[in-house]
Amino acid sequence: MWAFGTSQPVTVAGQDDFTFLGKDVVFKGILILEGNIRVDGRLEGELRSTGTLIVGEHAVIRGNIMAGILITSGKINGDVIASEKIKILKPGIVIGDIRTPAISIEAGAFFHGLSDMGTDQWIEGRSTTHENVLDLPVHRVSLRAQGY
Repeated sequence: MWAFGTSQPVTVAGQDDFTFLGKDVVFKGILILEGNIRVDGRLEGELRSTGTLIVGEHAVIRGNIMAGILITSGKINGDVIASEKIKILKPGIVIGDIRTPAISIEAGAFFHGLSDMGTDQWIEGRSTTHENVLDLPVHRVSLRAQGY
C-alpha cells in the first residue's frame, strides 16, 4: 500500500517485522512464529503466530489458525482463534469456527461457521431472575384461559 507516490509502506501496530509467504509459495505443515506474517500464497496445515496475520486476496489457507489479530481478504477453511480480533474483508471467505473477543465482517465477505466471543463470562455474571422473559407456551395457555 502506497500513499500519494511516497514509498512508505503501511505497518501493523507500529511494527515493521513481517514474515511473507509470497504468491507462488505453497507451504504444507505446521508454521509457528513470533511476530507478524502476511500470506499471499497457499498454506495447508496449521499456522500459529503471536502477532498479526494478514491473508491476501489471492491466498488460500486450509487448516487451523491461531494468531493475535487476523485480517483476511483471502480464503480460509479451518478453525480460527484470535486473541484480539478478526476482520474479514471483501472478498474474503472463512469456513470454520472462530473464537475471538471482537469480530468484524465487511459487506461482500463471507463467513460460515460458529463464532464464540466469550459469552460464557457474560452468562456467569448475569442475574438468574427472568422477570421480563416469558415462556411462550405457558403464556399462550394463560391467554387462552383468559378468553383471548
